[in-house]
Amino acid sequence: MRRHKLYANTVTSIVCEVVTIVCGILLPRYILLSYGSDVNGLVNSVKQFLLMIAFLELGVGSVIQSALYGPLAAKDDEGISRIYVSGQRFFRTIAKALLVYVLILSVVYPLLVKNEFGTLYTVALILITSISYFFQYYFGITEEILFMADQRGYVRYLTVSLVLILNTAVSILLIKAGCEIHVVLLASSIIYLLRPIVYNAIARRFYRLDKKVQITGEPIKQKWNGIAQHVASVVLENTDTIVLTAFSTLSNVSIYAVYYLVISGIKQLFSSMLKGFSSLMGDMWAKGEKKSLEKLYTTLEWANHNAVILVWSCVISLIVPFILCYTRGVEDADYNVPLFAFLISLAYAFYCLRLPYIMMIFAAGHYKQTQKQFIVAACLNLGLSVLAVHRFGLVGVAVGTLAAMVYQTVWMARYNLKNLIQISPVYLIKLILMDAALMAVCIWTSGFISISQGSYFTWALSAIVVTAKNAAIILLVNLVFYRERIKGLLGTLRKKM
Repeated sequence: MRRHKLYANTVTSIVCEVVTIVCGILLPRYILLSYGSDVNGLVNSVKQFLLMIAFLELGVGSVIQSALYGPLAAKDDEGISRIYVSGQRFFRTIAKALLVYVLILSVVYPLLVKNEFGTLYTVALILITSISYFFQYYFGITEEILFMADQRGYVRYLTVSLVLILNTAVSILLIKAGCEIHVVLLASSIIYLLRPIVYNAIARRFYRLDKKVQITGEPIKQKWNGIAQHVASVVLENTDTIVLTAFSTLSNVSIYAVYYLVISGIKQLFSSMLKGFSSLMGDMWAKGEKKSLEKLYTTLEWANHNAVILVWSCVISLIVPFILCYTRGVEDADYNVPLFAFLISLAYAFYCLRLPYIMMIFAAGHYKQTQKQFIVAACLNLGLSVLAVHRFGLVGVAVGTLAAMVYQTVWMARYNLKNLIQISPVYLIKLILMDAALMAVCIWTSGFISISQGSYFTWALSAIVVTAKNAAIILLVNLVFYRERIKGLLGTLRKKM
């Protein structure tokens, strides 16, 4: 049963991310061509500012998920209900706080965009965009966490996929019909209300939740110890756009957002492929299956390192030609920024490298023990970005993000080896040295390939050549240094077939 859930979660999460990437690339292209770079920058900026309300979530979502592993493993319906009700009360408080935040933002935000748009135009856009965020916190988010903790992430992934497809189709039709951006965003917000409705209906079928259960004491242990981790995550995800909005131009926000379309899609694809393992790790930790957990962790770490080097070495070589092809016909901003592209791609390569490490920390519930390091990473990112944006613009915020990601990846890997996983540090050092050498070789050899930006088709042909070349290099090196792992992987595949 555990294996079936893992397969279902992994497959549906990959499907969800493919849908997210495709929809995420299609819709902004129509917005850019129909409304221009400044409007695209404004829309993305407002969304990032609204996401800052997630500060108030204070990491409780991940703590709730960790707290649910035990009762779910024990099939304790009362324990599940107590955690569910406590979590739901908390998130409804967040929803009410969001209303206050939106009112404050409506007053302050128009001052930040330097009157490039009228106040009424900007405020209306903020209010419309906030609708879906309110209902996300007031209805549905607790059910979503419950699905993820119970290894039923496929419910979330399928729902998100269907809603995204519907939203993209309706939005494009409205843009083609000549509707204002406010009408498009209002339709989008209404469509996103379907998610909490579906979650509530499915949760009633899977779980015997007593929403009137009496709560004595606090059922969610370490409820406030996820603060640092959550704040760091919010800062890492939102700092760049907010710093650019405050200290740069909406055109730069638009350029960042267009590059981030690709970066975010790939980042989320990695997250989705590994999310199924997160709840599995939590289940193994709760049941004390240390040997099995160590085997899963080391295999996952090795596979993830190789996947990161393959994918992100290709991204570094291919992203600028793709963006130039994607923005053909958009003349109000210069989207050819190779140094920024390199730095931001490298930053999120480190983000993906750290995924198994942060999953292990959260699965073990080590929130309090790791707070300090998360705070350091958040301050590093924010401080460097603010200091560098005046002189270096987009490159400045990318430097801040890269520094924070490198720091987090290194200390997370080290923390796990010292406190959670009993394996030799030599194993990790070997992986890191291989990563650096492979990344350098893959990028250097790609310089000898002429990558087309004339059309999507010719770019895709170039991408196939670059990917095949990088895959061959990585496979060859692994056959030399990790022959036994390759043999084990092939043996497993043969058994499955």
